[in-house]
Amino acid sequence: MVRKKGGSSKTPASSGVDDSYIVFSNAKDNSKAKNVESKGSSSKPGLSKEAGQISQTKPQSKDNSSKTGASQAKPDEAPKKPSVKTLIGGPSWTGPLPVTVFNKHCIVKKGWETPEYTMNKTAEGFFSTVILKQKNPKTGEILALPPIKLPPSHKHLAVKPTAAEARQFAAVYALFRLCSMQNRHMILAPNYKDTWRNEFHDLKTQDMLEGRAWMYEEDPFTTKLEREATVVAMVKKREQEAKYLAKESEQPSLPGMPDQPTMSRVNRNVTRGWTKVPQIDMGKRTRVQIEELIRQHVVWNLHDNSTLGSERRAIVRELVDLGFRKSHVEEAISECKDREEVIEWLLIYVPEDDLPRWCLPENYSAGVSLASSDMRRGAAIKRLADAGYSAELCERIFDECKGDEGEAAENLQKFLLANESDVMTDSANRLPELSLNFDAQNEVWDYEQVTLEAIFGGRFTKLTPSTCEVSLEVPDASYPYTLRMRKSRLYPETAPLVSVFSRELPAYVRLSVIRQVVQYCNAELLQGPMVFNVVDWLESEIPRILDDPGRLRDVSGGASPMGQTPVVKQERREKLQKKRPTPIVWQPGNRQSMNILTAWQRKQISPQQQKMMAARHSLPAWNLRDAIVKIVSENQVTIISGETGSGKSTQSVQFVLDDMIQRKLGSAVNIICTQPRRISALGLADRVSDERCSPVGEEVGYAIRGESKQSLGVTKITFVTTGVLLRRLQTSGGTSDDVVASLADVSHVVVDEVHERSLDTDFLLLLLRDVLAKRKDLKVILMSATLDAGVFEKYFSTTASVGKIEIQGRTYPVEDLYVDDVLRMTGLGGGRVEDDENEEDDAENRPLRTVSGALQKIGMQINYKLITDAIRAIDKELGSNEGGILIFLPGVVEINRALDAIRDIPGIHALPLHASLLSAEQRRVFPPAPKGRRKVIAATNVAETSITIEDIVAVIDTGRVKETSFDPHNNMVKLEEVWASRAACKQRRGRAGRVRAGKCYKLYTRNAESKMAERPEPEIRRVPLEQLCLSVRAMGFKDVASFLARTLTPPETTAVGSALRQLTRMGALEGDDLTALGRHLSIIPADLRCGKLLVYGALFGCLEACLTIAGILTVKSPFVSPHDKRDDAKAARANFALGEGDLIADLRAYESWSSSNGNHKPHSWYRDNFLSLQTLRDISKTRDQYLSSLQESGFISTTSRYRFDMPDSLNTHNTSSPLLRALIAASFTPQIARIELPDTRFTSSVSGAIALDPEAKTIKYFNQENGRVFVHPGSTVFNAIGFKGGACFISFWTKMETSRVFVREVTPFNAYTLLLFSSPPPTIDTLGRGLIVDNHYRLRGWARIGVLVRRLRAMLDEVLLRRIENPGGEGEDDPVGLRVVELVRKLVEVDGMDR
Repeated sequence: MVRKKGGSSKTPASSGVDDSYIVFSNAKDNSKAKNVESKGSSSKPGLSKEAGQISQTKPQSKDNSSKTGASQAKPDEAPKKPSVKTLIGGPSWTGPLPVTVFNKHCIVKKGWETPEYTMNKTAEGFFSTVILKQKNPKTGEILALPPIKLPPSHKHLAVKPTAAEARQFAAVYALFRLCSMQNRHMILAPNYKDTWRNEFHDLKTQDMLEGRAWMYEEDPFTTKLEREATVVAMVKKREQEAKYLAKESEQPSLPGMPDQPTMSRVNRNVTRGWTKVPQIDMGKRTRVQIEELIRQHVVWNLHDNSTLGSERRAIVRELVDLGFRKSHVEEAISECKDREEVIEWLLIYVPEDDLPRWCLPENYSAGVSLASSDMRRGAAIKRLADAGYSAELCERIFDECKGDEGEAAENLQKFLLANESDVMTDSANRLPELSLNFDAQNEVWDYEQVTLEAIFGGRFTKLTPSTCEVSLEVPDASYPYTLRMRKSRLYPETAPLVSVFSRELPAYVRLSVIRQVVQYCNAELLQGPMVFNVVDWLESEIPRILDDPGRLRDVSGGASPMGQTPVVKQERREKLQKKRPTPIVWQPGNRQSMNILTAWQRKQISPQQQKMMAARHSLPAWNLRDAIVKIVSENQVTIISGETGSGKSTQSVQFVLDDMIQRKLGSAVNIICTQPRRISALGLADRVSDERCSPVGEEVGYAIRGESKQSLGVTKITFVTTGVLLRRLQTSGGTSDDVVASLADVSHVVVDEVHERSLDTDFLLLLLRDVLAKRKDLKVILMSATLDAGVFEKYFSTTASVGKIEIQGRTYPVEDLYVDDVLRMTGLGGGRVEDDENEEDDAENRPLRTVSGALQKIGMQINYKLITDAIRAIDKELGSNEGGILIFLPGVVEINRALDAIRDIPGIHALPLHASLLSAEQRRVFPPAPKGRRKVIAATNVAETSITIEDIVAVIDTGRVKETSFDPHNNMVKLEEVWASRAACKQRRGRAGRVRAGKCYKLYTRNAESKMAERPEPEIRRVPLEQLCLSVRAMGFKDVASFLARTLTPPETTAVGSALRQLTRMGALEGDDLTALGRHLSIIPADLRCGKLLVYGALFGCLEACLTIAGILTVKSPFVSPHDKRDDAKAARANFALGEGDLIADLRAYESWSSSNGNHKPHSWYRDNFLSLQTLRDISKTRDQYLSSLQESGFISTTSRYRFDMPDSLNTHNTSSPLLRALIAASFTPQIARIELPDTRFTSSVSGAIALDPEAKTIKYFNQENGRVFVHPGSTVFNAIGFKGGACFISFWTKMETSRVFVREVTPFNAYTLLLFSSPPPTIDTLGRGLIVDNHYRLRGWARIGVLVRRLRAMLDEVLLRRIENPGGEGEDDPVGLRVVELVRKLVEVDGMDR
């Protein structure tokens, strides 16, 4: 209550109006809609509740004593019938009626006919439906829709006791059906708001899942016509399919696809959905390089899994039906773990001309085609390759033999039986023998040629003196076979050079024939004529070889471009043992403990320490020192609750430490105290170290992200953020025992501010409870100002003994003033109270009338003029007295607006306070303001607890806070401004009474306060859980859902499932196991997407650029967009983007600023480019924090603190925009959408038809979750008519649902980025249509490309894994890894081509 002038206390007269909802919200339109159903009522005496207006009512009789002037009802008069507004919203609700809102939407905004409301009466009550109508302006025809009504399962919601209520409810549901993606419910009555957010939203979610999304389109008339057209088209299509069914059954399968039974093709178009998808290709040289890398280094069946007999037979049958040779499939099964890996093996090792048709690219033709300007060389290479050898291998060997075709043919044949080094060495060693026996060997060959010609007659042909051909007579052969033999240099001491040709022989079989013929010669025919016996052997053995060509591995030396392919075995890695802390030795009186005790006793008698002790004695916690120590020593868990100012946070840890020192256990004590925010940890470390008369970093220290001060073995109390302690537990080794061992050297864990129920705090409590079951000597202390002790006692009592103690607060009285009081105080309510008291007859009503009007005028948003005027009034009231003002605001944007509004107030020292500030900037709020100025701090809820700003005497509380809400069904995250809880507001209020009596100015009403939640909902129930689930999995807990079910407030199972699916799609999980990327992300303290970007940036040599982009994503874009210059600002950003996307634009702008020492840029540069200097500085600071995180995690060298210290390998490709766009997309996956360009249009010209660029509005975007999405108008991609580098997809950082689903921070990228970085890996469509990525996105292309990409991805994962095992290395000792990274970089930069 507010004290009035003259000491009298007056209570404002009640108007009967519940003003709890005429405060602040996100609504843009604050105007109050007039009640169209009660026109003229304002002219009647009394209070017009329908229109929300207040007017004075004249008394109707002299006996009337009512101060409001309302006439008293006569005894026999019937009670006055309540108005519609009273029925649906209560007497205090003043908003517009739903029927009014809906009719206005249909008639005024949409131009439809007046909605028609039907009414039905049942035994339960009334229910109504709505019929919408639209008139065709040309024909005058009326199109009427079916009634909009709830389904039978929800019909009970629409049944109301009166017809008026039923009609209003029907309007609400109809409005939801048309405007469900808008916040139209904010102007409705409270009960309708709840129904809109809960029952209606759940019903929509169910309808969306069951394919009824069309019900919620904003134009139902267009939707109706489209659905009718679709039905007609489907009927027509079925008729056509039935008409041509017989004709279709006679047609062969589509080219490139296996034959299907006729009935399986009925009513099925196998190319449907594949005609407009992006197409991928791969350059020949690039493909050869990747195949060579994979063949030489890939590991098949990594864990030596075996396939069961029944499963093995099923795989063989299926793949043989798909067109593979049975022998190939059986060989693949012997080396691979499952069906998918078998298919990959086959697509890599089976030669192209022996693959099923569906595996081959479009327009594939078998044969060798080598472009060469040297026709002689090209013809020789073709002759060599005709034998079945790889054309690339023939080309390489021919050049190495300096154009000697005979020598090249001999070396190629030896590749089938030995490796390359053996071949070349053997040839060199045998050359002297060749020169000695040349004449004798020629005689043997020539004599044999004469004999063969006599035996075979016309079947024999002598091509050259050293080459002949024989036509073979193979039984049951469909095509003729020809044997070509060339004399080897040591013939007949070595086998001749053999080639077998036939139209039906794939290259692989030809090589198998050659290999077996040579083996036969070496075993049976050396030292004599061989050709006749070879012909005889081939004519009898070729049928057998065709049935069983042998192992592909046996002929890989000739079939692969690089020669013999080794079987690579996985090297067994020894798990790195992380150094564990030394367990505590509980031995009192050791030398170190005695030294600590002596130093402590000596310090106690120092004047400085005694002065500090005197100040500590004045705190309420001091009186309970012995009780606190006793409870802590007797229980494993101690719960301490205390009011603000009691000293619980600063004193309790000191009581425990002093007790341990006096008990001669000083060497054993190690207290870790967690705080929810950095500023809290820093402030408490400073305060406690001052009280103990020691510098920060010695006896008392701190550790926050990117910064710490502590001394090993010396620091006894360490204040840390909760995340730092979690990081220590998380990186302990990967098992639950490792988590316990990581706290082996810790004696006490203090968790402060547990009432906030942050995600990290709840996770930490769960881990501590498990540790307590194994560490009986560990003490846990829970502290909070507003603690529900019973909840925490019940949670821990199952595993440990629990003690409780409460400390009374030491705060001065705080007077509460609500928004109506503030309005009077500032004069915004129609004048100050003392001015109104001059009119005795109207002293009650006039202020009320003007304040109520002011309340309605300021609406429900934060009113910065009211805040400014309140500060002026408070400053004037305080006069020359010292004391600061603390304003609580929901977020950084609101803080900046408030600071801009109050900077013009003379004598004000304004400061911001929020979590995004650096530590040094946060500390600026603690010192007193400069002389002659008053400190005003605009803060978020970071100032509610833990920190103490000593000179605050006034608090302005907006009552608002920004909270994250998450819908796991559609994976949408929303940051919403909501009412704070009563517990939070109590904490804010307490800040005003720390040094003397203060005041709290609450910018909300008493009724609004009464309807606030008692406590905030635990964060674990309202935020995405990906980071938490990843942390749980990194600690060795495989069943994440069961683990999290043991938290204090378990999350929804759907949210956990959604998080695990998201982690899999991000590439952090594969099944239940962490991938190498997931292991990296689990130890980098950053948003998972930013963490991926940093990992990839270091791996691909563009760390500087990725650090900057991560900083931009964490802070915000450096570009500003003034309301009156939006087009100019957008053009300025586009000048930096150059078609590369939003984040590349922001990056290039930052680089332009930083390259010239940004602080030296002229002011005009920022103005002309619409850039914010402060934001650029914030990005720079955030980059430094991320770099420190990478160093601390060991991913990069710890000497790389600044750019000039970084190895060149980390920043080689900073300027490659295609690579950066690919890595951005890789980091944002699965937040991607497909670009669908319209059909190309042409225009005629003198030179012929010219293709026209598409219009931006005709380009569409589709993602997996939402279907069609829209690029936000503020994006540089919004007006794009084309995309660089063959981009056919976009990635995005945020997705917002308003009237449409908009995506922001958009970056275009190409198909190879999707193939290489999306999860799960691409799968092969066995109908030959292409590849399927992430089980959704389709790409037309060769199946072998998908296999090569999958294997390259696996090798990239191995590179990341080696980086974990060799932290700090930049890859110089991993040449294979460098080749993998280089090939991946090349693929994404040039979209798979060779250029």
